[in-house]
Amino acid sequence: MKRRTFLYQSGVASLSAFTPSILKAGLLSELSNNRPKLSDRKFTSSAVEATITKMKKVIKDPKLAALFENCFPNTLDTTVFFKMINGRPDTFVITGDIHAMWLRDSSAQVWPYLPLMKDDKHLQQLIAGVINRQTKCILIDPYANAFNDGPTGSEWDKDLTTMKPELHERKWEVDSLCYPIRLAYHYWKDTGDTSTFDKDWSEAMHSVVTTFKQQQRKENKGPYSFGRVTSWSTDTVPGNGYGNPIVPVGLIVSIFRPSDDATIFPFLIPSNFFAVVSLRQLSVMSAKILNDEKFAAECDALANEVESALKKYATAHHLQFGEMYAYEADGFGNQLFMDDSNVPSLLSLPYLDALPVNDSIYQNTRKFILSKKNPYFFKGKYAEGSGSPHTLDDMIWPMSIILRIITSTDDNEIRSCLKMLKNTDAGTGFMHESFNKDNPEKFTRKWFAWANTLFGEMILKLNKERPHLLH
Repeated sequence: MKRRTFLYQSGVASLSAFTPSILKAGLLSELSNNRPKLSDRKFTSSAVEATITKMKKVIKDPKLAALFENCFPNTLDTTVFFKMINGRPDTFVITGDIHAMWLRDSSAQVWPYLPLMKDDKHLQQLIAGVINRQTKCILIDPYANAFNDGPTGSEWDKDLTTMKPELHERKWEVDSLCYPIRLAYHYWKDTGDTSTFDKDWSEAMHSVVTTFKQQQRKENKGPYSFGRVTSWSTDTVPGNGYGNPIVPVGLIVSIFRPSDDATIFPFLIPSNFFAVVSLRQLSVMSAKILNDEKFAAECDALANEVESALKKYATAHHLQFGEMYAYEADGFGNQLFMDDSNVPSLLSLPYLDALPVNDSIYQNTRKFILSKKNPYFFKGKYAEGSGSPHTLDDMIWPMSIILRIITSTDDNEIRSCLKMLKNTDAGTGFMHESFNKDNPEKFTRKWFAWANTLFGEMILKLNKERPHLLH
């Protein structure tokens, strides 16, 4: 995908390569507001602006307050394209420095704004537009992860899969179909509005369940395969495009991870946990909104089947940490011990409501993730945290540090993580995809809205649950 091409063709970025020109000129301090000027912002929410004003008074650390002011509105400031089509809201959401809409990223980018909709109907309309656009995307192709704003074609048109001009990329990832359900469910719960859940949405949701069942591969390998001519092994798929072999045990195959890297063992455990949560949410919506009890029962049955399989195949005994969750499995008994910073990850399972944070197996897994036994945990001069095969060795993801805070019950751990986040923005005032553990000025993704908005969400959670850490 372009994230990978961008990273390795350009090399790991330095501050001078990736920061705005005003920063390079030394005219903007690291504590300054680095938002676009008002006339250049894509969307302005009164509720978001009021939240920023309030939090600047609450957060006593000037650097932390500056990061919040820059990061929390970044999705609205820079990535949303809102319009009305045939009287219905439509919102196309780019990831940042890639002009395409990922089902995952677009959901996660607007997620922290859901609680503010009650105070800003315009913001509610924007998020309704995201749901409407995601419905259109799923109906175009439920196997695609990223879409264009229209049939414009893509740099990946030559991939060995069934590409369409509306697709930016066609990497099959279970979580790509979970995120739109999560967003729709909580939008409905927060507003009571059912205007987005029309015939097209119902058709899209039936397509989601059909796709999940196809990728259980009980009868055959299903209709999806993928290949790419590339020197990067994680950017293409073994097994003639179908992935490494699996035993059909009830879990759902995910050919790619949320990082858009290929899986090794195709049963991606965090994504299957996420699917259970999403299917149960879809069941409730089907019964309450669509009055479709038959489809609701189908969703529940599939959720129960996947959950039962997780109990058998997701756990393993680690020599040091005891019973814990594996990252991937194949049904043959092979399991992969690691974690990737992209959500869904093992670390993020409580954040996704898949497990309680005090689950004993999760806690064992969390200890593993935050140790050197995890091959993608890095500790250096400026920080420690998980990375990803996507960015290779020694590159820590701010997202992993943020999720560590969100899943922590330890004030000292949270304080330490906040310090790491403050010290690793390379003076830009924003979060990045990853940074070097010994030199934060070497980072990837100068404009990665998901990480920015997630930072804002984390600060608001702390203010609600542990305000003394900000005061």
